[in-house]
Amino acid sequence: MSTPPPAEDSSRYPMRSSAAFRWAVLVAAAVIVAIAIVLLFLLTQATGNRELYERNYGRLLVVNIVVAALLLLVLVWVGWRLVSRVRRGKFGSRLLVKLAAIFALVGFLPGVLIYVVSYQFVSRSIESWFDVKVEGALDAGLNLGRATLDTLANDLANKTRAAAAQLAETPDASAPLALERLREQLSANDLILWSGAGQLIASAGQSRFQLNPERPTPQQLRNVRSQRSLAVIEGFEEAGLNPVNHARIKALAVVFHPTLGLLAEPRVLQATQSLPPTLMANAIAVQEANREYQERALARDGLRRMYIGTLTLSLFLAVFGAVLLAVVLGNQLARPLLLLAAGVREVAAGDLSPKPALQGKDELGGLTRSFAEMTQQLADARAAVDKSMGQVSAARANLQTILDNLTAGVIVLDEHGNIQSSNPGATRILRAPLAAHEGRPLASVEGLEAFGTSVQQQFDEYMNERKQHGLDHWQQSFELNAAQPGSPQNALTLVARGAEMPAHHPGKAARLLVFDDISEIVSAQRAQAWGEVARRLAHEIKNPLTPIQLSAERLEMKLSGKLAEGEQAILAKSVHTIVDQVDAMKRLVNEFRDYARLPAAQLKPVDLNALVGDVLHLYAREGNEHRDESARVPVRMELDPACPKVMGDAQQLRQVLHNLLQNAQDATEGAARREVTLRTQWNAVSRRVRLIVQDTGGGFPDHILKRAFEPYVTTKAKGTGLGLAVVKKIADEHGARVDLKNRVENGTVVGAQVSLSFAVAA
Repeated sequence: MSTPPPAEDSSRYPMRSSAAFRWAVLVAAAVIVAIAIVLLFLLTQATGNRELYERNYGRLLVVNIVVAALLLLVLVWVGWRLVSRVRRGKFGSRLLVKLAAIFALVGFLPGVLIYVVSYQFVSRSIESWFDVKVEGALDAGLNLGRATLDTLANDLANKTRAAAAQLAETPDASAPLALERLREQLSANDLILWSGAGQLIASAGQSRFQLNPERPTPQQLRNVRSQRSLAVIEGFEEAGLNPVNHARIKALAVVFHPTLGLLAEPRVLQATQSLPPTLMANAIAVQEANREYQERALARDGLRRMYIGTLTLSLFLAVFGAVLLAVVLGNQLARPLLLLAAGVREVAAGDLSPKPALQGKDELGGLTRSFAEMTQQLADARAAVDKSMGQVSAARANLQTILDNLTAGVIVLDEHGNIQSSNPGATRILRAPLAAHEGRPLASVEGLEAFGTSVQQQFDEYMNERKQHGLDHWQQSFELNAAQPGSPQNALTLVARGAEMPAHHPGKAARLLVFDDISEIVSAQRAQAWGEVARRLAHEIKNPLTPIQLSAERLEMKLSGKLAEGEQAILAKSVHTIVDQVDAMKRLVNEFRDYARLPAAQLKPVDLNALVGDVLHLYAREGNEHRDESARVPVRMELDPACPKVMGDAQQLRQVLHNLLQNAQDATEGAARREVTLRTQWNAVSRRVRLIVQDTGGGFPDHILKRAFEPYVTTKAKGTGLGLAVVKKIADEHGARVDLKNRVENGTVVGAQVSLSFAVAA
């Protein structure tokens, strides 16, 4: 559905006429039409009432002079406006002046020429009208008109007979459509199909809207049956009708059916065609002229004066009207061109707003509408592009959101190993500000030199093998340290997967590196393996220990008093050594058994501060300090009173506290300052409670820090290395995060710290 064009803005489109100009044109047109009506009236009355014409001729001349003066003023005003537009350099003014001048010359020069010729013809040749030749010419004109009408009638009769032949095989039910098609071919006003008895079968044209169309007379039906076709000119003799508009030719033709039986009667096709009004007017004019010729033959002088006066009045009206219409028509012709020019300038400037269009049916109006539609299509295309770009941006934002929230690390590298982009997961896993190193090689990032080199090497090998074997990716695991030495969980085990991304330009394909931290998985697998080892050790070693101990004690008892004193001392010392080592082996086996058989945690709300206080009751107190009676290492307690209850197993948490305190006290042996700090903290943002144990020992070596939570990894000469392994296992059962790091001050290790983060109870 086409929408009407928006109202034009005069500041934007210079061809818009002002209200005063439109009113002037309307008034001038009304005056011209009025004078034309008066002139026509006088011309029609002049033949029969010459006195009326002569009596009003002076008044008409005065009116014509006044109107001519007004038109002259309007022309001067319009010319001044055009000149002022040209001086101001207004867009389209020169084109408008050129068109107005062309139309004015086209209207003025022929008018003057026709007037001069007509004046000479009327003034000098009017006598020649009233001779034998004129009378003969009038008779010839009448005969020509009759011959023309007869020719038109015969032509319509022939066409109707041919159309009847086309309807021969057309049944009555399909007749309306066939008649409508034939009516267009014949250019007829009306087409009716009658039965042989004069009954209406079908019609096309004006007769469709008549209840009782005029049927042929019985005489016409008889004539058409005998002659096969018939043409009649009607409308000349009907009273009250104007022959110019109501004269018509009626043609009848018989429609024969190819299988017509003896009892069937043929149908009759009737075509009605209006006579051309011009032809009828000319014919009537010739007839009237012939009649008036006899009446005007004696009034030659009055007729000459009448025509010369009328011609002069018409000249004034035509000349000034032509000039005025030249300006108006020039403006109308230039208007769509200027409209298009202004629209083109706006489109070139990037303005695709709806453009005005003219509703005329000519080509220029259609051109403005096509331009407006084209502009609208461009605007729609731009909107579609903007929408597509918005969708692309939204998809990109969604993809970025997905990448930002992936737990896996994603890095995009170029063919030289330079970082193009990365997600927060990569920064979190590698603990390095990768965003700050974009455009630089991955191997240049501090702490990731070996990792970057290995990744580049894997990509190089993959590119070579892909061409030979058609591989679509490579996968490899890496062991590396975090970027910050001494940070918790310093050792990282990564599983990485690499592939080549689709290239927008040949030879410039990016490389995708996706990796994940499987340190926890590896640690869990190792813990599970150590648990299985501990279970088997407890089963295989514990059973022989008791017989060994009993056999040694029995051997000492049997040989006691039977050996020399020196040998007796050696026997006693050997048995004591065997018994002590068996006890040590039993303790070791029991610790492995406890690690392997650690029961599942029964999580309940636990007051961590109260639990810490109960555990520290086992240590002697001195003021705010707590000392282990055996190690004599002070334990300082710093509890956050805002800590809520946590979800935990009280018995297992006691074991965690004992293990951590024991390790911390053992780590301070030989230190200049021996002190252990036990602290709780509540973090309202993360809604977690942290348990922190710090010592002032020498910290952990790097190779121990990487595997501190694995069984049988220890720095103590007499330790089994199961303390932190048990802590890690209990933390996993509680869903707590455990961190281990060295405390560094001014670049020097001043101790170690173990912290656990617990979820609060609901």
